[in-house]
Amino acid sequence: EVFMQCLRKVKDNGMKHILFGIGISNIVIIFLIFLFIVVNGLKFFSSYSVTDFFFGKKWISLSELYGLLPLLVGSFWVTIVALVIAVPVGILTAIYIAEYATPKVRTFLKIIIETMSAIPSVVLGVIGLYVLSGPIKNLFNLSSGLTALTGGIMLAFMALPTIVSIADDSLEALDKSYKEASLALGANQVETIFNVLLPAAFPGIFAGIMLGFGRIIGETLTVLMITGNSPILATTPLSAVRTLTATIAAEMGEVVQGSTHYYALFAIGIVLFIISFITNCIADKFIRKAREL
Repeated sequence: EVFMQCLRKVKDNGMKHILFGIGISNIVIIFLIFLFIVVNGLKFFSSYSVTDFFFGKKWISLSELYGLLPLLVGSFWVTIVALVIAVPVGILTAIYIAEYATPKVRTFLKIIIETMSAIPSVVLGVIGLYVLSGPIKNLFNLSSGLTALTGGIMLAFMALPTIVSIADDSLEALDKSYKEASLALGANQVETIFNVLLPAAFPGIFAGIMLGFGRIIGETLTVLMITGNSPILATTPLSAVRTLTATIAAEMGEVVQGSTHYYALFAIGIVLFIISFITNCIADKFIRKAREL
């Protein structure tokens, strides 16, 4: 018996050290990735003006013009369109699942949502290219249906599973007394949902929105296929655009290693890393706040 206790203790300590090692290795790997991107990205600014990069209005690699604004504007339009669609649809879907759906319908919808999250981005790109771009072209009388609107609609489908799942979990995690007290005071179910439950679950819902935003801003293949890949300062979502991620994907394979263009793509990577870091920090803050409620 003493031997078994000692053996169990050794196993527990061994597993503890293994998990600790895995955790540390993950941190080290992320740090090395960040260091690799930063070191190469900073080399770009030794030969190119920081002001011209962040405020430049043209991205023409053949002319050695590396202005970030067209790419930021492209990412902005795609993200705005996706969030305008995904946020209300996601929250309303979560409300239905949490408050109205029967157990069987809830299970079915959860399966559908999880299936949506498993659809490869290239499949959504093909759907956008051959199914969605044509109607958008005809509806708005455009020369091409490959626009920020097309990309944003498809990215909304990619962000929906994250927003719906976290919003549903946030609503389900609320104490039942919130709903019971509101109904006891004479409020109907709709008033209870929008005046009591949603404000109480807001930290968790907002965290889901931020994680959905991170999913949208980091998507590459779908936007590369269906947004037109035109690095221009688009004034409407009906224009062809090019996003930050699509620029790296489109140009990294053909760029001369060690050139200014090569390091410019790493500079874009720094910008994306900073955006992702800020997004995840905000989401983590609201997730912690939701757990404290």
